[in-house]
Amino acid sequence: MITEAWSPESDERLRAAGIDAEDARRVVLTALEEDLRYGADATTDATVSAGAIGEAVVGARRPGTLAGLPIALAVLDLVTRGRYEVSECRADGEQLGTGDVVLHVTATARELLVAERTMLNLLCHLSGIATVTARWNEALKGTDCKVRDTRKTLPGMRRLQKYAVRCGGGENHRHGLGDAVLVKDNHVVAAGSVGAALQAVRAHAGGLPCEVEVTTLEQLDEVLALGADEVLLDNFTVDQCAEAVRRRNAAGARTRLEASGGLTLGVAAAYARTGVDLLAVGALTHSAPALDLGLDFTSYTDGSGGRDASS
Repeated sequence: MITEAWSPESDERLRAAGIDAEDARRVVLTALEEDLRYGADATTDATVSAGAIGEAVVGARRPGTLAGLPIALAVLDLVTRGRYEVSECRADGEQLGTGDVVLHVTATARELLVAERTMLNLLCHLSGIATVTARWNEALKGTDCKVRDTRKTLPGMRRLQKYAVRCGGGENHRHGLGDAVLVKDNHVVAAGSVGAALQAVRAHAGGLPCEVEVTTLEQLDEVLALGADEVLLDNFTVDQCAEAVRRRNAAGARTRLEASGGLTLGVAAAYARTGVDLLAVGALTHSAPALDLGLDFTSYTDGSGGRDASS
């Protein structure tokens, strides 16, 4: 029933936001199927009359950055088959204050309640990622450094999580193993040296963007001499990052440098001021707390004259 109702309007809205529509469809259908695999919503069917109309708001209970609204609307499209009205709607990337209305919607009360948890699970999670990313952006103000995500994502959620990073003003690193190269310590062991690993990658996949992880300044010198495009400075201190930038500049290299490993908001500005171009932060996706958003009826009409939701 639910799976038959995906609409072209959902695809259009998602694509306009820069979201992969097929990926979003898969996630939304999976989430709804988890809720409905044991049957209809027994609680709602027992307490809410079939003809009842609900007017509800999704509101922010904490300040943050919004992400995922087109996906929440895709849930509504699916559950209500497009039979709902929106009278107020915020945009992804907007800053929210406590009490701000994110979405004001009217639909059948039963369908709103079926959609509620899936909508909020996605909105709260993605907005949490956008909120954390925005905090990193704020910490880097006044520098040319950018925060970038990693592949440390929840299985099945990578594209949506990386979309949320963009909503918060961050940059995306590679989306998978085949769209870019990242030479790490185990590759270096297998190849014999960091320089050998870089040369092997260029011979095998020379058309892909390439980044090389180094753990010492000596390794950095080796890959700078080979003209590395990007270098990941793994677990470098602030002073070591400053020296890495000095060596990069002295070599006249155009190599982008990315600091990585145990970075926190408290040290973000210090690392950025060294002149590195990027900070790699896996915590954007693997540890972001959900933003507290909730859905509440503002009015409820049950077909017998109606009543205010607050009564």
